[in-house]
Amino acid sequence: MGVNYQTVLWNKNKKVYDKWIGIGILVYLICFIGITVATNPATSIETLIIRAFGTLAIALLHIVLVIGPLARLNTNFLPLLYNRRHLGVSMFLAALVHGGFSIFQFHSLGNVNPIYALVTSNMDYDSLTHFPFQVLGFFALIILFLMASTSHDFWLKNLSPKTWKRLHMLVYFAYALIIMHVFLGAFQQQPSFASIGILIFGFIIIASLHLIAAFKETRIDATVTQDTEDGWEYVCDVNDIPEDRAKIFIVEKERVAVFKYNNQLSAISNVCKHQGGPLGEGKIVDGCVTCPWHGYQYLPHNGQSPPPFTEKVATYELRIQNKKVYILPTPLPEGTEVTPILI
Repeated sequence: MGVNYQTVLWNKNKKVYDKWIGIGILVYLICFIGITVATNPATSIETLIIRAFGTLAIALLHIVLVIGPLARLNTNFLPLLYNRRHLGVSMFLAALVHGGFSIFQFHSLGNVNPIYALVTSNMDYDSLTHFPFQVLGFFALIILFLMASTSHDFWLKNLSPKTWKRLHMLVYFAYALIIMHVFLGAFQQQPSFASIGILIFGFIIIASLHLIAAFKETRIDATVTQDTEDGWEYVCDVNDIPEDRAKIFIVEKERVAVFKYNNQLSAISNVCKHQGGPLGEGKIVDGCVTCPWHGYQYLPHNGQSPPPFTEKVATYELRIQNKKVYILPTPLPEGTEVTPILI
């Protein structure tokens, strides 16, 4: 969490993470260039750069897309999720180099504007075998630019989390454009069944992980309250909640996290105000509910972020009867203080 915006927010962990990103990119480029020069020494420098950075961008995009579901399935991947933005920006920069050199090599040597030439040089939009695949890559690059340029928390705050999230969900549309861009380019120019096979394998991995993570989410949504008594809904037994942790339940179609800490219970909305992270999958750290995605914190008894932060989430009233936990399903206004229930 941060009070003031900084152009790039680095801490010790992010510096280590970014260092490994840089090393990985450098190693990949060296290996790709070395193998290409050894197997096809006639390749021009421009073509070598286009292919090296194009394949690098695709590889990074696949890594970006699997981090989310992996973190939902295994908390050991949460540090990658926490640092995913820098990887995404690195992916865009690689795609920008690929796209920039492609436009320069194929569309900037005439008297026509390169972008206009890109769109109009091949008008076979009704042909699958001659479709202008470069246009697909260009529009994917525009989407990646919008995402990279708005990746900072400044835009998250000013666009609103929901709008920001919708914008960044366009990565899946960009991925579809890139898949078609590569497939059509491979078929129209130099067919490489190995490259196509790797791309299909990557798609299967991404799709499978997302489906498995979605199945896990449906199981959480199936954990609903029951046995209504005088307006109070039964949640679980006290011993079902781990210490300094929470259990997540669906209350009136909303996810609610019931936390146990210091021999008491509190209930807050499960949705973090930052990027919608699952607060109930976090834990109590220094007396605060800590979001597992990016470390945003909230006081469990009032849903307020500790000063000087201003984020707030809804709170709920609880009661205990015969070691059974009950919740009043109507949420209180965000930041409303509720006295914790003693166990």
